[in-house]
Amino acid sequence: MNIGQAATASSVSAKMIRYYESIGLIEAPLRTESGYRVYAGDDVHTLRFVKRARVLGFSIEETRELLALWRDKSRASADVKAFALKHIGDLETRIAELQAMARTLSHLAHHCHGDDRPDCPILEDLAEPAAVVGAKSGAAARKRLSPV
Repeated sequence: MNIGQAATASSVSAKMIRYYESIGLIEAPLRTESGYRVYAGDDVHTLRFVKRARVLGFSIEETRELLALWRDKSRASADVKAFALKHIGDLETRIAELQAMARTLSHLAHHCHGDDRPDCPILEDLAEPAAVVGAKSGAAARKRLSPV
């Protein structure tokens, strides 16, 4: 099958297929004499694997490692489980960070008057030096927003 057919069958765009080939994530398929890529069923299966790994939030490098584990029939399932558990921990950390960002922005939006006045705690907070903002706790941010 050609790249368009492989893209349809795998739900991975032709552009992404070319990209994955260019970085060596997947092997380049055989080519016809005229230079067209020819994909087999195994190639589509690999593309589906890559797509699913990416949808689950694995990075390109993590996906590369998962592909190696998938292809290694002598690997222990414990290795795969440990890899997945580490990713779960990373996802949970990212979720907590995103929730903290949402709480901060929600707090700032709540304290913004949203009228014709130029004062805006959202912009004031964004203008703070990064080191100071990162060090402030929710209580410190609330104190800064309290009327004096």
